[in-house]
Amino acid sequence: MIKEEKLFIREMPEDCLPRERLEGVGEKALSNQELLAILLRTGSKNTNVMEVASKFLNYFNHLYELKNATLTEMMEIKGIGRIKAIELRAAIEFGYRIQQSTQLKLGKVSSSYQIAQNLIYELQDFQQEHLVCLYLNTKNEVIKQETVFKGSLNQSVAHPREIFRSAVKYSAARLILAHNHPSGNPTPSESDIHFTQRMQECGKMMGIEVLDHIIIGAQVYISMREENFFAAE
Repeated sequence: MIKEEKLFIREMPEDCLPRERLEGVGEKALSNQELLAILLRTGSKNTNVMEVASKFLNYFNHLYELKNATLTEMMEIKGIGRIKAIELRAAIEFGYRIQQSTQLKLGKVSSSYQIAQNLIYELQDFQQEHLVCLYLNTKNEVIKQETVFKGSLNQSVAHPREIFRSAVKYSAARLILAHNHPSGNPTPSESDIHFTQRMQECGKMMGIEVLDHIIIGAQVYISMREENFFAAE
């Protein structure tokens, strides 16, 4: 049996490489053919991967038909062997499961006290400061809790840019900041106050409200909003 020669995406002209285009312009700018070529990775003898992708898409006419396409049907296409067919079926199923999934919610926030009680347990014993951000949707449900920084809280380390980048990534409408004081004393420092007010200013520009900044001590906490450390609205 003659071993079939493979043609890789890399063998195509530089300006046609779908992997490079995805890196350069993002996946949404790519055609169905280009996206499929990335999944296929290789073509077959005398047929490059973009041509195989084109034949595949022409065979099924419409993307909806791929939901129920069988391995046998896929293998009818020249350049699609058993392994490629299995990989494509797995990719289709995985995409379907992502589409059917819902955004994770970690509970609804009703008060700073509620958040603080949970975070006291998590943060009070750390020997260095941990800055935690809770990202909320429009219903005040926590959709993501993330430890953003570890170490002394100052503007050179804990930059608002990183925090709001994640807020945009998670489509958050609001956020709550929290960090611990290893000393056990939750009284905010000047750095805490300046950082919080800078976060407020950035939040206003971004349209993402900073609801509170909670400082965790030893079995105690301070809500900077409740204690009027927030800048006047």
